[in-house]
Amino acid sequence: MKPKFRAFGGASLGAAFLMANSSIGPGFLTQTTVFTQQLLTSFGFVILISVVLDIGAQLNTWRILTVSELRAQDLANRLLPGLGYFLAGMVILGGFAFNIGNIAGCGLGLNVLTGMSFEQGAIISCGVALLLFWVREIGKMLDGFTKILGTVKILLTLGIAFSAHPPLLQALHHTLLPVKISAAAIVTIVGGTVGGYITFSGAHRLLDAGIKGLGSQSEVTRSAVSGIVISTIMRFVLFLAIVGVLSHGAILEKDNPAAGVFRSAAGEVGFRVFGVILWSAAISSVVGAAYTSVSFFKTFHPVFARYERACISIFIILSTSIFVFIGKPTQLLIFAGVINGLILPIALGIVLVAATSRRLMGTYHHPRWMLAAGWVVVLVMGGLSVPVLVEQVGGLLR
Repeated sequence: MKPKFRAFGGASLGAAFLMANSSIGPGFLTQTTVFTQQLLTSFGFVILISVVLDIGAQLNTWRILTVSELRAQDLANRLLPGLGYFLAGMVILGGFAFNIGNIAGCGLGLNVLTGMSFEQGAIISCGVALLLFWVREIGKMLDGFTKILGTVKILLTLGIAFSAHPPLLQALHHTLLPVKISAAAIVTIVGGTVGGYITFSGAHRLLDAGIKGLGSQSEVTRSAVSGIVISTIMRFVLFLAIVGVLSHGAILEKDNPAAGVFRSAAGEVGFRVFGVILWSAAISSVVGAAYTSVSFFKTFHPVFARYERACISIFIILSTSIFVFIGKPTQLLIFAGVINGLILPIALGIVLVAATSRRLMGTYHHPRWMLAAGWVVVLVMGGLSVPVLVEQVGGLLR
């Protein structure tokens, strides 16, 4: 097969931004603030570990799915009948947990911008997300929307980080040689940035755009690496902003700790900027979570594909209703990361096993170093996730 040469952009860059936006959503903003308060400059080590694990998860998943030309649930069903339904159920559950947290982030963002209640902000944002999904060209809308919001988030956060005057040398030192290490922080951040549906969001977008097969692998790799680079830049910039503020003695709010970072760095202007960043992060993550979660069952029956927009709408409305009923936005954002941290090793393990099947992959031989990197992610996240999840469930119920 001759390679397909395309300019890097369009759906490829859109897929990168879809994954990156999903991984730097409101959960990451809140999780980073909460854990940086606990670990200070040593949190840089958590981000470094999360990036390494992201690479092992994303490169494997994107390549295996696009070479097989199958979505994850269909690949799993061909590996073992019924396994795809199990995988889809897990990812949809994790995506639902994420989306409740994303809607919570929308509520927090509009609360900062307008002073309205978290619940009112969530309901208004639900309406905005529904309008976006009823645009005729879903794929093109997603690509443009995620690129714009991703760029806005990075530029605004970079400005706040510059204002915060972080201790750069100390942050770099402790990123490589941490003083404190937290298993809960690693599981939550990895789960929040690459767990659950996020692992598959970019790959499924590429498949929908027709970018697949052996001839597209260079483009797929560039798209995956671009997504990882975009999200890594945002993670470290946000971390530096928070460390800078905390190093100057700031005390952050309990209900919306990330907002306190921006207020301390740039006053009321910074506070409003945070509202824009948080709402942008949250609404783009609502879009990404709903789109990818529905992509996990739309191939099971033609009726789901025919009524894709209606399924997405129901998914968003249910997420909003549960948040309005439960409340606790900050706790929900932390919990979503933890539960998806548990889903990651199971979902990735299924994809890695499928990669070794000649029946499914034909003449393609998946690189051994990629397989090894993927299994390291499975073992590390599998070993850390269960005790952390038990601890977080207990905290959420109290």
